[in-house]
Amino acid sequence: MKRISLVNTAHDLIRDILRPGDIAIDATVGNGHDTLFLAEQVGPSGHVYGFDIQQAAIDSTLDKFRQAHLSDSLTLVHASHADMTDKIPADLHGKIKAIMFNLGYLPGGDKSVITLTDSTLTALTVAARILAVSGIITLLAYPGHPGGDMETDRVKNWCEQLDTQQFEVSAIYSSEHKDTAPRLFVIRKIR
Repeated sequence: MKRISLVNTAHDLIRDILRPGDIAIDATVGNGHDTLFLAEQVGPSGHVYGFDIQQAAIDSTLDKFRQAHLSDSLTLVHASHADMTDKIPADLHGKIKAIMFNLGYLPGGDKSVITLTDSTLTALTVAARILAVSGIITLLAYPGHPGGDMETDRVKNWCEQLDTQQFEVSAIYSSEHKDTAPRLFVIRKIR
């Protein structure tokens, strides 16, 4: 089976949903690539909220936005994605069109600082609640690093518990369908 880019797949799925003026969240900013992608989709009339626990990730992302002259459409939050409930204005709950997660560690950063299963599950629960009907959550999981196996398994279990009357869930694998392969969970809110 040919290896596919799960990041590109997530971008393609979100590109079909987001429109200028929409609100989006990058739950794991990292180096800011997904954050910038979201901002390009929502345009200057939309807004992107980005979360990361590492100051280096916040700084790198802010730098990208300044260079692209898009910093007016961005709010960066130096906090865990589990804090979305408190950090996203209440009047926007139910109006978020896309939420991206890219789990694991900051590429080029300290690999001992990783997303944690409990905070990821809390963030997913919040994300599902504040997502707009017809919105999408994409979550890229990497079971091949320490802590990633358990996190991926628990995310899979969380997805399986969602109300099928309200959400559609699918998983896309990067290459072959095996336990160690990275995968993209796609969660669509249908009602």
